[in-house]
Amino acid sequence: MTKDKLPTEHRSSDQDVAAFVRRLQLAPQPARGGRRGRLMFVLDATASRAPTWDRACTIQAEMFQEAASLGGLEMQVCFFRGFGEFRATPWLTDAKDMIRRMTGVHCLGGQTQIGRMLGHALAEMKKSRLDAVVFVGDCLEEPIDPLCAQAGELGLLGLPVFIFHEGGDPVAASGFRQIAKLTKGAYCSFDGSSAQQLRDLLRAVAVYAAGGRKALADFASRTGGAVLALTHQVK
Repeated sequence: MTKDKLPTEHRSSDQDVAAFVRRLQLAPQPARGGRRGRLMFVLDATASRAPTWDRACTIQAEMFQEAASLGGLEMQVCFFRGFGEFRATPWLTDAKDMIRRMTGVHCLGGQTQIGRMLGHALAEMKKSRLDAVVFVGDCLEEPIDPLCAQAGELGLLGLPVFIFHEGGDPVAASGFRQIAKLTKGAYCSFDGSSAQQLRDLLRAVAVYAAGGRKALADFASRTGGAVLALTHQVK
């Protein structure tokens, strides 16, 4: 899908969310060793994402707060935009610091850089173990085969990629599903009407990265609603 075409609206169904929660529960168990959980959060900051950028920043802060109750979470926030621009923050533990850095970012037109994202995740994984990568985007404008090769490497290293797809473009959906499957991660689509559902699922990933499957089950019990019901369905 190219940026001059509007994405088809797609509301995530209970089946979509149930499948996502099932994959989350089957993802490689984070290996702690006394360290904090580490989560890389990557955002498509090209022009088509501008309407949802502020909401994404708010959701990230909520992820930090949820993880803090479990002993904390280190998060690296990355984004791509414009003409080949890809930036990554240091590893952060303070939600206020993260928000301060992100509020200065604005969206710019440009093509997707999914390959750059996967390559960066591979490089970071080789420096120090990560527990999960989260990507939020709407398009995929790169050849899928090289991306699948990178995703396969991440899968072998035990690093799941959780993809939240805005808009539901079928070409992007197919590619994103393959990346998630190869990394033993999960895929879920969403639109503007499912913002609360997206928030709950992103927080669930943060909890998983910070405390593993037991923490995820505890989070579902505390949160209630769709996450609890769906977690029960897929046990």
